[in-house]
Amino acid sequence: MTQGAEQREMDRLIEIETKLAFQEDTIQALNAVVCQQQKDIEQLQAIVQRLIDRYRQWSAEAEGGDKPSAQEIPPHY
Repeated sequence: MTQGAEQREMDRLIEIETKLAFQEDTIQALNAVVCQQQKDIEQLQAIVQRLIDRYRQWSAEAEGGDKPSAQEIPPHY
């Protein structure tokens, strides 16, 4: 093998290793983003569930008509 061919192979190997290093960095960055998004999704799901529960509670109270809520103070106090 000539010295020029060896240099080309060495340059090619360096290029491949460089690309691999950048890909590994990109994968780690993407993984961090996905993990944060999963946390955000879980928080949003919990918020939505609380809102649904609150809405159902209010709907049930509204269907009760003039019945005072257990948390309401009667007007004569």
